[in-house]
Amino acid sequence: MRVHVDQDRCCGSGMCVLSAPSVFDQRDEDGIVVLLDPEPPAEVLADVRDAVAGCPALAIELAGDEERAE
Repeated sequence: MRVHVDQDRCCGSGMCVLSAPSVFDQRDEDGIVVLLDPEPPAEVLADVRDAVAGCPALAIELAGDEERAE
């Protein structure tokens, strides 16, 4: 899975940081998202999906996210 953030769309709500702090951070000066790990490990996949779902600006995308129904 690869994470992409669009800093131009980010509104600085911080929901991504609350969901997946090992993957996302915020700039001190304006709160815009900073991607810490563009290819996070599988163990944080659920947290990253929560961050995507919770982003009010729709600024986060996942590539190669094969969610499997069990």
